[in-house]
Amino acid sequence: MKYKIIFLDIDGTLTDSRKLITEKTRRAIMKAAENGLIIAVASGRPEPGLAYAAGELEMSDIGGYLLPFNGGIIKNAMTGEVIASDTISREALETAYKTAKKYGIGIITYNEGNIIAADRTDEYIDIESRINGMPVKLTDNFLETVDFAPVKCLLTGVPDIAAKAEKELAELLAGKANVFRSEPFFVEVVPNGIDKAASIKKLTELLGISREEIIACGDGFNDVSMIKYAGLGVCMANGCDAAKAVADYIAPSNDEDGVAEVIEKFVL
Repeated sequence: MKYKIIFLDIDGTLTDSRKLITEKTRRAIMKAAENGLIIAVASGRPEPGLAYAAGELEMSDIGGYLLPFNGGIIKNAMTGEVIASDTISREALETAYKTAKKYGIGIITYNEGNIIAADRTDEYIDIESRINGMPVKLTDNFLETVDFAPVKCLLTGVPDIAAKAEKELAELLAGKANVFRSEPFFVEVVPNGIDKAASIKKLTELLGISREEIIACGDGFNDVSMIKYAGLGVCMANGCDAAKAVADYIAPSNDEDGVAEVIEKFVL
């Protein structure tokens, strides 16, 4: 088999518009796993947000890897072993909070299965809560409540404001944290040097797998790095222009079983 591992983004890639994995896609992935392909789910979602995908793909039985927080954590899906974990600095957290307040947008982080939100919720925080199945806990003192080192924080706002906040925050935290948008309304702040490409590089080097043996499928801004890094970088037809620009192959959309088509064409 030419390819040894496939990295799958969740939203807009592995799941359809209903946030569900279709039976066709599930069967294709399971068959590929039976033939020796390692399955890895790489998402900007927090760890609880990967539970549905891991369950549907029976990863506790067939094995594979989970990379929540864009790979801020790398976990063995069968054993639960944490292979790698990174956190953002206090300076990055405080700078992100100040930037969110300046632009009047939301900011959240995650702890013990909860989303911790500063002051208020908004429609984008509600989306994050719903897709990850995590309750929101509001706090009047975000920085005091977050008395731990988070893996990431997320700023939420309308796309044009989020873009401005992203640009300013990236400049303020240059060399201290990675800042990027995973959706037009989500600005991610993750540990310096952490993105999907860096994370899959770390894991595959540990596994003795070369870049040429990697498939990476995604659709969003935060998938660009891994699509570019992989031997076969795949963007879904519904993906953003930035992801399409670096892709080796444009697959059918997430509503057309694009992942299944990729596996059937390049693996099976």
